Amino acid sequence: MRKGVAGLVATTVAVLSSAAYAASNIAPLPPPYIGAYQPVGVDEIGAWREADEDERMLVNSPIVIRDEALNAYVRQVLCNTVGNDRCKAARIYIMRVPVFNASMSPNGTMRVNSGLLLRMRNEAELATILGHEFGHFERRHTLMKWKATRSATDLLSWAQVFAALGNSYQSHTNFNDLELSVYGRIYRFGRDQEREADALGLGYLNASALRPQAASAVWQNLMNEQEASASAKGVKKPNFTKIAFFASHPPEGERAAAMMTLADPAGENRENGAARYAAALAPLLPSFLDDQIKLNDFGASDYILSALAINGWTARLLLARGDLYRARGNPRDLVQAAEFYGKAVEVDATMPEAQRGLGLSLIKTGRRTEGQAALQRYLELKPNAADAAMIKMLAPAAGGQ
Repeated sequence: MRKGVAGLVATTVAVLSSAAYAASNIAPLPPPYIGAYQPVGVDEIGAWREADEDERMLVNSPIVIRDEALNAYVRQVLCNTVGNDRCKAARIYIMRVPVFNASMSPNGTMRVNSGLLLRMRNEAELATILGHEFGHFERRHTLMKWKATRSATDLLSWAQVFAALGNSYQSHTNFNDLELSVYGRIYRFGRDQEREADALGLGYLNASALRPQAASAVWQNLMNEQEASASAKGVKKPNFTKIAFFASHPPEGERAAAMMTLADPAGENRENGAARYAAALAPLLPSFLDDQIKLNDFGASDYILSALAINGWTARLLLARGDLYRARGNPRDLVQAAEFYGKAVEVDATMPEAQRGLGLSLIKTGRRTEGQAALQRYLELKPNAADAAMIKMLAPAAGGQ
């Protein structure tokens, strides 16, 4: 009897909870897991085989990051977000690619770029992206979009034949109108799938132990980065409210607002997991920053560095900022680069790369004696450096000419 009452209470709570979600824009709880999925039909089996072949090549790719600790951490975030049962269907590959992106293939292969990891501020933001990509996988979006694209291009092929047979101005005009309409439908189809994956990803996050409101910050930060990039280039700021016709993703402004409405207010006070995320990323952060600086996008890189330094500038971040300014190379940049390297040395005098950057920047700005002293310190800290011979030529007291 007690069990029956408990069951009735649980059912009632579930019904009321579902009704509450249905009465608002809050992303609903994830649907029940139905177990491991296997492809059906010629198209889907073919798509899985193609994805399997891509994964075989991916396994041995030199751009896959094989750091065990980072891979284990990212996988644990996915499992904590979508649940251990669903998580078993995914295999994660972290790619050393310094741009913001992640994707998931029909066979469960998830790719996460290092550039995306560099831009996340906490575990909840990473969970947002992983949940979104898993949503695409669970809804089989790749197959659906492939079928839609194939049908559309088949239609255009036949329409082009009929237009050629008609061989009149009107027939060609009609074909051009049809082509515009078909491609518009394809891109709109893609945007609708992204919105569905956003909602499903927020459903996972709402049911997790992490703060779902962090999802909105992902797209807000991306907009801020794009603004900083545009400003540094002296071009007009991006219009985030304009819906691009040929865009397969909703604009960032729309996504940031939508994410906030989908987040469960009851999760507002949950943790973001910022400390865990920073600790997991720390060993690879220097290489990720080097890759970002090499993209030659000064505004975006400076924005990312400033965001990472929100709790204070570390020696590593100051070193990266010095590298960024020295890479742009204007005379005023070299003066600032020397300042950033100098501050990095003040924080950690044993960091050889900071001494090297300081020495080179000072020499280029006419402070040769001070620069040579910094380079000599660099050689003391790193006597077997690959560029030791070249540095000795610039710093004679260290044994050069």
